[in-house]
Order: sequence, then structure tokens, then C-alpha cells
Amino acid sequence: MNVASVREVGSDLLDAVETVIVGKRAVLERVLWAVLGDGHLLIEDVPGLAKTLIAKSFAAGLGLSFRRIQFTPDLLPADITGTYVFERKTGDFILRRGPVFTNVLLADEINRAPPKTQSALLEAMQERQATLEGETFPLDRPFFVIATQNPIEHEGTYPLPEAQVDRFLLKIDVGYPTREQEIEVLERRRKRRADDATIEAVTTPDEVRSLQAAIEDVHVDTAVEGYMVDIVAATRAHSQVDVGASPRGSLALLKVSRARAAIAGRDFVTPDDVKAVAMPALAHRIILKPDPWIRGVRTASVLADVLAAVPVPKVP
Repeated sequence: MNVASVREVGSDLLDAVETVIVGKRAVLERVLWAVLGDGHLLIEDVPGLAKTLIAKSFAAGLGLSFRRIQFTPDLLPADITGTYVFERKTGDFILRRGPVFTNVLLADEINRAPPKTQSALLEAMQERQATLEGETFPLDRPFFVIATQNPIEHEGTYPLPEAQVDRFLLKIDVGYPTREQEIEVLERRRKRRADDATIEAVTTPDEVRSLQAAIEDVHVDTAVEGYMVDIVAATRAHSQVDVGASPRGSLALLKVSRARAAIAGRDFVTPDDVKAVAMPALAHRIILKPDPWIRGVRTASVLADVLAAVPVPKVP
């Protein structure tokens, strides 16, 4: 696989998913950024905007296994990772693997589970492994967590720990469709005569890993790397920011800007790539001071100030 293959396969995948998801090409491209960057995705939006359908559609299009966990206040860590169960016939304890042993894991309404359960995902997300009773099991690759949360319901929810939020490569929203797009949703449902839509796989797990490897061949100029670091450093120095983005944020800019360039058919990253990916890659890593937050300032506006203030390098 090379950069040209990334563009070709990526376009085929997006076209396939668009047969189910109407009018959200830009959102789907961001999901693809996370896939190619071998990172995890957090989708925050109101119910009914196809967050779960996006996850299922990408898993099907990529030819990957898919599992879903509905996070609830009584969910236990073992419900995610699995546990050993005593088998009466043999007199032995056998391992029953949890849903984390898959390629694409949908953590639905992740903020409804208590922190102890949320943290059970940390090892899987960062190390791509799960530990059960002191024994470590590697997860199948590729492995992605696509988590969703509802921004309008706060009763019975638990805010995600900063350490876990920081491990999501991107945080995105979906947004409401336009009138024409919503009519198209109805027409497709009427013609399909069923709620469920199917997508044929356009890749295999091995091909997905090859696409991820091809991203490493995308060139990043030293000046562009400096631009990434300057943006992240500026989030730390901003007067309204309590905690800015960490070096993991710089790495996120590197991964995602490379993915964006490859999807566009380029083997090099431009400053425009960095600007385009900065909001979904960095906004969730910034913690504001209490006073600005109370006044209605949000991380997106702070990051917009940073992008406007940091000088854009001239790349030959």
C-alpha cells in the first residue's frame, strides 16, 4: 500500500458509508482520519444523529469485527474486559473474553458509567491489551474505540477523567441534517423497506494495517513540525487556559494531518492540513480556567484565537 492507495481505498470506503449516512461527508472523513491515525474517536452530540450507525458502518466497510457496550451506572470492569468462569464439567476456570476483544468497540454513552469502569478502557486504549487476573492478553489489531456521549443530559452521568479524554485522538460532533438531507433519509428508508442497511466490506484487517503503515511515508517538513509544536505551546500560554494540550496533542496533529494529506492524495503535509485538524485533535485536551468557563467561553473559541495568532510557516 502507498499514499495513492490510501486515497483510492479511503474514497471507496467513504462512498460506501455514504450509502447509509446522508450528507455528512466531512464528518465521515474525520472518522477516517482517526482510523488511519490508529487512534480512538469520541463523538459528542444529541441522540438520534446516527452516532452508533456511523460506528457500525465503518466497521462493516473496513471488514472489521464490531462489538457494542451500552455504558450504564451498574456496568462493571469485567463486563468490558471479561472474566474467568468456573466450568463444572472440567473443574477448571475458563476465560470468557469481554467485548473489548474486537476490532471496533463502540462505547455507547460512555459517561454513564462510573470512573472505575471507564478506567477499564484505559489500558486497552493506550496499550492495546487487557489484563485479567494478572495475565495480559494482547488485543487484535487494528483496534479502535469509538465512544459516544450525550452533551445535554447530565443527571446520572460521570465526567470522563482528563487522562481518558486525552487518549482520544479526535473529538467530533455530527450535527443536524439540512431539510433536503433529512428528506433523503426518509426516501432511502422508504425504498429500503427496512430499518437496517448493509454495507459491503471494501478492505480487510490486513489492508487496514497496510493503510496505516502507508501514512508513515507522508513527509512532514521541519517547519510544519515546528508549527504543530507552536500551536500546542500556545494553548498552554493562553490567558484563559488552566491546562493546555500535552505533547500527546502534538503527536495527534502529526498523525491526523498526515492522514488528511494522504486522503487528499498528497505525500506531504501542508500548514492548511494542520489548521484543518487542529480543532478536533486539540479542543478536548484544553481545560479552561473557571472564570472564562462561567462567562461562556469554550475551548473552540480559545483554539480559534491560537490558530489566528500563531504564524503560519512558508513551506517550499
